[in-house]
Amino acid sequence: MKILKNVMVVLGVTTCLMVSSCKLPQATTITSKPIPESFGSSIDTTTIANVNWKSFYKDENLTKLIDSALVNNYEVLIAMQKIKAAQSDVLFSKGAMLPTVTAGTSAGVRRFGLFTMDGAGNASTDIRPGLVVPANLSDYLVGLQTSWEIDVFGKLKNQKKATIAKVLSSEAMKNVIITNLIAEIANNYYELVALDQSISVIEKNINIQENALQMAKVLKETGASNELAIKQFTVQLLNIKAVKTELRQKTTEIENKINFLIGRYPQTIDRDHKFNTANLSSAIKFGVPSSLLQNRPDIKMAEFDLLASKANLKSARAQFYPNLTITGAFGYQAFRTNLLFNPQSVAFNLLGGFTAPLLNRSAIKASFDKANAYQIETLYAYQSTILNACLEVNTEMERINNLKDLLQLKTEETKELNNSINIAADLFKFGRANYLEVLNVQQNALQAELDLIETEKKQFQTTVNIYKALGGGWN
Repeated sequence: MKILKNVMVVLGVTTCLMVSSCKLPQATTITSKPIPESFGSSIDTTTIANVNWKSFYKDENLTKLIDSALVNNYEVLIAMQKIKAAQSDVLFSKGAMLPTVTAGTSAGVRRFGLFTMDGAGNASTDIRPGLVVPANLSDYLVGLQTSWEIDVFGKLKNQKKATIAKVLSSEAMKNVIITNLIAEIANNYYELVALDQSISVIEKNINIQENALQMAKVLKETGASNELAIKQFTVQLLNIKAVKTELRQKTTEIENKINFLIGRYPQTIDRDHKFNTANLSSAIKFGVPSSLLQNRPDIKMAEFDLLASKANLKSARAQFYPNLTITGAFGYQAFRTNLLFNPQSVAFNLLGGFTAPLLNRSAIKASFDKANAYQIETLYAYQSTILNACLEVNTEMERINNLKDLLQLKTEETKELNNSINIAADLFKFGRANYLEVLNVQQNALQAELDLIETEKKQFQTTVNIYKALGGGWN
């Protein structure tokens, strides 16, 4: 044991001198860009991202759809399996830091030629008193073997850190999927509500068009109108009915989008058929940009990927240092099975050694350069994710404010145009307006109502998007 210890010391000193004589590559450092202190002039740290999605969405039909999706959506289920796979990598990396111990048995026979050193020596040597070594020498072994790479320079430790970071990244990825899933279901749900309202408005307009057509026919009989007016009203009626058919098809498509997200086959989506402003969050709290670092799962995912890349880079750099490996074996070995479990048949060996790369350093350098480039890549990805998050919040903040003004304008426009329909009909009835004026008013009124519905839809969807942009939905 003393000889082995001395050999280990000599090997260690020699290897360290070899490594210290070579210049090791350095990692590239990049300075991160600071994020803004606030969104606009507000410094209120309260944010709706901390509100649970069940409290944020007040429509019971919508929350039921989301609940079902979180259980049955295939992307969520796939993400769960990726987490399990990443956790297995952590167990593997932990095991790599521990000694490996294997148990086994072996049996064999050896014969040396008499004109060799081993054969000549065996022929004149007693394996037991009065028993020469047999020409066909059997060998039986029962025992344990072990090997242990001692992580002196942190190669294995950093590999374990990288795998742990990957687990956290995969969990954050699952939260990204959940956040996107909830937002997508909510946006499609409000799209359905808008389609229902649009169909209702079109059905009302069809009744108006039919009344106008009947009026044109009556006026033709009295000579106050002509066949061209009837044709124009008929074409307008057919056009509106065609739009209704298209909206019904789109309704089916949106319903099936939601069914796919929920992981079920085609069926009707239960929903409210009108927008209920009571379901809108009364006050949107934006917080400060720094809160995005904790609340946005995509930023957390990018952060964990960055941590994993840094750990992998350290592990790659440790490849330049020597490896300390200890191997050993212990067991029973004999040339006869009846002598196997005998105190004199005990056999063992123990060996420790340093190994350092000399001729293959270019391959290790290439591996280090690759890890260094990946670290820079993940840093840029992290900064890009933060930048995108801030811009998304700013966009939705501005959209919320602008939609409030737009909704008021569209409401007033729709009211005025709906009043104009009755006025135009009366004027046409008494011959003070032609059919083109009536058609134009009806078209404008219909478009205004559809635009109003579209604006209401955008208002609800913007609330969904700002909640997602701030990092809400996965908690």
